Amino acid sequence: MGAQMGKNIAHFIVGTRSPGCSGALQQELIVTEQIQNALVIIRRKQVEARTGLSRSSIYAAIKAGTFPAPVSLGEKSVGWLQHEIDGWIAARVAASREQ
Repeated sequence: MGAQMGKNIAHFIVGTRSPGCSGALQQELIVTEQIQNALVIIRRKQVEARTGLSRSSIYAAIKAGTFPAPVSLGEKSVGWLQHEIDGWIAARVAASREQ
C-alpha cells in the first residue's frame, strides 16, 4: 500500500481532510498507524512465542475453529495477521479474568 493511499484511507476513516488542525492530524497519524499494524504478517515461530502454544496446539485450535487461520504467503509458507493474534490473546486474557 502506497503512502498516499494509506493517507487517503486514514482521511476516509477519520472523516476529515483538514490537516491544519493539530487534533485531526494527530488522529490521522494514529489511524494510519493502526492500518499499517493491521497488515503486519507474523510467522509461526513468532506466533508460538507470542501465544506460548506449540505448533501442534496452534494447528489443533485452527481445526477446532478457536484460533485464527493463517494466510498463505506462497506454495510452502504461511503467516498470521498480527492483529488477529493480538485479538486472540486479548480474548484469552479477558476470559481468564471473568472466571
